[in-house]
Amino acid sequence: MIELRLPSFGADMDDAEFVRWNVEPGQAVKRGDIACVVETQKGAIDVEVWQDGTVAKLVAEPGQRLPVGHTLAWLADAGEDWQAVARQAAASAPAAAPATPAPAAPALRISPAARRRAAELGVDLDTLAANAGAPLTLADIEQAAGPRAAPVSGESGMRAAIAAAMARSKREIPHYYLGCEALVEPALRALEGFNTGRALADRVLFAALALRAIALSLREAPELNGRLVGGRFEPSTAVHLGVVTALRSGGLVVPTVYDADRLPLPELMQALRDALTRARTGQLRSSDLADSTATVTNLGELGTDMVYGVIYPPQVALIGLGRVASRPVVQDGAVIAARTVHLSLAADHRASDGLIGARFLAAVQRRLAQADLP
Repeated sequence: MIELRLPSFGADMDDAEFVRWNVEPGQAVKRGDIACVVETQKGAIDVEVWQDGTVAKLVAEPGQRLPVGHTLAWLADAGEDWQAVARQAAASAPAAAPATPAPAAPALRISPAARRRAAELGVDLDTLAANAGAPLTLADIEQAAGPRAAPVSGESGMRAAIAAAMARSKREIPHYYLGCEALVEPALRALEGFNTGRALADRVLFAALALRAIALSLREAPELNGRLVGGRFEPSTAVHLGVVTALRSGGLVVPTVYDADRLPLPELMQALRDALTRARTGQLRSSDLADSTATVTNLGELGTDMVYGVIYPPQVALIGLGRVASRPVVQDGAVIAARTVHLSLAADHRASDGLIGARFLAAVQRRLAQADLP
């Protein structure tokens, strides 16, 4: 008997609105199948099945607002009679559901801010989706409303949730910060040679090279790779990197690149592309927002030299990447121009200290300075 619960998609999530089921009782499912869709401040999220089984009983109903951890459904395990499991689940169900029903939401991929704006302006979402296709954004709503639309004011639900999570992080986590400059000229030249003659879709960007250097270095600094739960640090044997991603409609999400330390560079690049594409097109799955063991934020492409991040709880480290630029570098007693990048580390003093953080940054520096691609 398997219980499918509403997972947490980050420290800024307390609950979600249930939208629709993609499965029905008696249906066989396998790990990774999309069971249902819920709506959070991050938009519509596909919730995956984590174990093979057969759907026995659906508990959640469209329109319900459910807390994290609430039971969504019951599944029969291999060898179990799904109908018997359904009867058992029904018999053990509480007399009153703890969830509070809310008005039914359209089964569309649309951000909460865009849905609210559509209600304000009287925009028919079903018609708009049929004409423009999902996911719908604030820009779609404003365009459909035409002259009726006034500038959107106030803080969106997503930004309010992010602000609350980050305020809690700064209040509760004893941050320490370190930074350094890393030489990347040899690695970039090797990467340029690697990409020569390759199709645009097959090229590897510096972002993937940096992720791999960070992931491999986290192997050497396990105190920075994991989660702090109940006041106790739980290191992770796997390195799953969350990548801070800005959404076109506003706000941030942090999709996960799994096993970033084990993927060959081209495969890591593809995993990064896939995660960013799902985030930016409103097609995130629950697994995209779970299990990350450390977070990377990269604002270098926007011209920022240094990033001073805030740890994303329950993680204990956030690594920042600044702008890659040609800067003065001393080599063999001479000043030359070479490309460098500024790295930063925000870490939790409850899990590590400055010595561990400094060794980690030195390991990243060393890897980024190599001419041989890993």
